[in-house]
Amino acid sequence: MKKITLPLSKNEKLQLHAGDCVLASGTLFTARDCAHKRLFALLDEGKPLPFPLENAFIYYAGPCPAPEGKACGSCGPTTSARMNTFAPRLLKLGLGGMVGKGEMSEETREAIREQKAIYFAAIGGAGAFYGNAIKSSELVAFPDLLSEAIYRLQIEDFPLVVAIDPDGNSIYDK
Repeated sequence: MKKITLPLSKNEKLQLHAGDCVLASGTLFTARDCAHKRLFALLDEGKPLPFPLENAFIYYAGPCPAPEGKACGSCGPTTSARMNTFAPRLLKLGLGGMVGKGEMSEETREAIREQKAIYFAAIGGAGAFYGNAIKSSELVAFPDLLSEAIYRLQIEDFPLVVAIDPDGNSIYDK
């Protein structure tokens, strides 16, 4: 198992291959469907985004409120395919990669390949486990969306699998 720190440089991404298991530490931003729609509205209006997109990693998740003594509650991945309409544009604008569950579209896969980005799969049903790997959680934007708001997470030893690598290879092909 490889240990990595997010965000990754382009060279670090190129060292990872579909099927590799990693323990990720570093920074993730959460964003689900509603948050993506708002990000696109900001982009369409020419307004700045609430976090720097360049080389950032988005986790398709909505964290639950933190129980006492914890940074975050349960925080499992949501189905990534719902973000297929958003991912290619964000990747072309510099997004470094995404974390979610399940397959992505051929268009998203091609954008990952073109931009030398990466898509990590998280384990569905392991939200409580992932919540324990979150060391801090900070609201970044859209508080009215509650758990679907954008949060900046600091993670440690977050287990992931490289689902689509920078060459466009996918674990879903095997």
